[in-house]
Amino acid sequence: MTFIINNLEEIQLKIKKAANRVDRQVADVSIIAVTKQVSTERAIEALDAGLNQLGENRPEGLLEKRETITEGAVWHYIGSMQTRKVKQVIDKIDYLHSLDRISLADEIEKRATRIVNCFVQVNVSGEESKHGLQPEEVIPFIEQLSQYSRIRVVGLMTMAPNTEDLEVVRNIFKNLKKLQLEVENNGYAHAPCHDLSMGMSNDYEIAVEEGATYVRIGTALVGNERRDS
Repeated sequence: MTFIINNLEEIQLKIKKAANRVDRQVADVSIIAVTKQVSTERAIEALDAGLNQLGENRPEGLLEKRETITEGAVWHYIGSMQTRKVKQVIDKIDYLHSLDRISLADEIEKRATRIVNCFVQVNVSGEESKHGLQPEEVIPFIEQLSQYSRIRVVGLMTMAPNTEDLEVVRNIFKNLKKLQLEVENNGYAHAPCHDLSMGMSNDYEIAVEEGATYVRIGTALVGNERRDS
């Protein structure tokens, strides 16, 4: 656990400095420990270190960890969700970070027994390899979601390109923030859209500077047991 605690202290310090640079409150930024590459045992170590928000991207990994971790965790599903997998996990997660199509919304409405907090995934970079709506599609999509009683749009999510050009990364995050404010200002009852899920191990400081309220950190925080072994 010392391994995770040391990493967490370093990350928290960097988040604090990033928040201070832009006059943000560090308390407005939540860390999701992405445990998809590590064992249930290491996920428990993350919980013991005070990280109660855990992120998984595959139903199998989520369900395996949930068998052992029965309380104390807030579960975030951060991967692309296959429609046929919805029934397996939708009542076992607290947040879905990858709502990007009406067929998925239909299945959530059909399968969920409670309201699901969702982030609409946006492909701000326009990369073909990435999932998500194009920015101009987001507001019409969210307006369509008003008819779904089981979906609450809490925010927007994106992934930045894997590039060393930090200005490209910053512009991606900046553009998502503008879009989030536009949705929020529309005052949709079903889509308060206060939050931004953006930033990972290599770019979370920039994400915090540009308004992220959730950062998704895996390797830099909990490691990667495939590499660590």
